[in-house]
Amino acid sequence: MFDVLFAYETLRLIWWALLGLLLIGFAVMDGFDMGVGTLLPFIAKTDIERRVTINTVGPVWEGNQVWFIVGGGSIFAAWPALYAVSFSGFYLAMFLILMALILRPVAFKYRSERESPRWRRNWDWALFVGSAVPALLFGVAVGNTLRGVPFHFTDDLRPIYDGNLFGLLNPPALYCGLVSLAMLVMLGAAWLAFKAEGVIADRARKIGPKVALLAALLFAGGGVLVWLGFFGGYQVTSTIVWDGPSNPLLKTVAADPQAWLQNFRAHPALWIVPLLGIIAPLAAMAGFGAGKSGLTLVASQIGVAAIIATVGLAMFPIILPSITNPGHSLAVFDASSSRATLRNMLIAAAIFLPLIVIYTSWVYKVLWGKVSEKTVNDAGHSAY
Repeated sequence: MFDVLFAYETLRLIWWALLGLLLIGFAVMDGFDMGVGTLLPFIAKTDIERRVTINTVGPVWEGNQVWFIVGGGSIFAAWPALYAVSFSGFYLAMFLILMALILRPVAFKYRSERESPRWRRNWDWALFVGSAVPALLFGVAVGNTLRGVPFHFTDDLRPIYDGNLFGLLNPPALYCGLVSLAMLVMLGAAWLAFKAEGVIADRARKIGPKVALLAALLFAGGGVLVWLGFFGGYQVTSTIVWDGPSNPLLKTVAADPQAWLQNFRAHPALWIVPLLGIIAPLAAMAGFGAGKSGLTLVASQIGVAAIIATVGLAMFPIILPSITNPGHSLAVFDASSSRATLRNMLIAAAIFLPLIVIYTSWVYKVLWGKVSEKTVNDAGHSAY
């Protein structure tokens, strides 16, 4: 059993799936934080309403970012070539994301330090920026991944990035950014409808159906654009050696506008994933209207997970295509760490990922309950 589990090709597939799982975990867990922050200036009109809104995520947002840290660490250790190309090629975009992510905790911590309305209003807008910018730019990164990134490798496998920040802000990538922003705002509205009481929950139930419908329409529109070849596509044309060396120069890849649909055509059962990316937001839209906050939140989470999973399934086995030299694209079978590294990391993941899930579940159980103006006032200064 362990011989099969620890075979190089099996480990590569497992870590490809785990990478997707960690990205989905980050989007689902930290996504509603970003959605709430994005909604803050528009859904809360008074200081007490803003404090209620912030307090729905205040106790958990730091823990939710564990998924981001674990995901980044996993890319570094399991997919070093992907880490090297993406973090160097997307350097300025990553810098903007990190600055926004740094601004968010500062806004959380500093907002309550003074009672000045102007002071708090400025930090509320800082929280909006620290939430909306990452939500948008993470989608832009996914859009560039689908479209292809301008990079190549030298003969000694040194990655060379040929683009710039403004090249990343192309129409297909910006479209994916809007999909990302819409789905996370939908998730944030679902969380507020579930966690808050009073006027905040009421406004979330009014805004939620609109952004849920927008997320479904944008994702469906993205599928049409993929079918039309607007996002391009890449297909491995040489023989795939699943247990071969991690050298992206040993294969051939051809650009094919229909490539991102081939896995779904070859395995029709996979169509259920993108269909869930449309159906689940529509179910959330209905849930908002029916006042079923729990089901609405679950439907929103399923929608976010399905949208992200669709991208991974469409691109498999390619992880990061090169638009300037398709043969240098990174794939599951040629961009991983060594077999020993993947094996040791899998053992560690089998130990620590369940602990993260158990601890996170315990935290949410302890903090279970609605946030209202009364609970915020009773908490006093500690309640943001």
